[in-house]
Amino acid sequence: MDFRVKQFSKITKFPSPEDGLRAVVERAPQAEALAASCIERVRPFGTLVYALRRRIATIAVAVLACLLFGHVMFGANGMVVYKQKRAEYESLRNKVKDVEAENQRYTQQIQALKSDHQAIEKEAREQLGYAKPGEYVYVPPAPAKPAPPASHSARR
Repeated sequence: MDFRVKQFSKITKFPSPEDGLRAVVERAPQAEALAASCIERVRPFGTLVYALRRRIATIAVAVLACLLFGHVMFGANGMVVYKQKRAEYESLRNKVKDVEAENQRYTQQIQALKSDHQAIEKEAREQLGYAKPGEYVYVPPAPAKPAPPASHSARR
């Protein structure tokens, strides 16, 4: 039993709420003096900011506008990138039109070779060198190869 009493005597007693309030009231003049000295140090800066509030707001709006302009022009999806993508789109669209026209020509040529005897005759004459009886086919001579250069420096 003696042991238990010693064990409980080591526990510290919590202060009552009144004790806490008393400690705050005792330190109040020090805290008030500290707050007053901080206010006196900051007051000139606050007065200056208040006097220049319109200029500060104007500068802040101007900086914000410049940042927004830079983002709109040069950002990831800005006007510069938009112009580049638009030009790329136009060139690709033109390429698609050219390829479609070429496909249309090939389709017409295939249809003509399937059904038109004149187209078949034309291709046979041009590519295979065929001729009708009594006609002569003129074959131009192959162009002569130019002589190879004497040295590597002549090639450049």
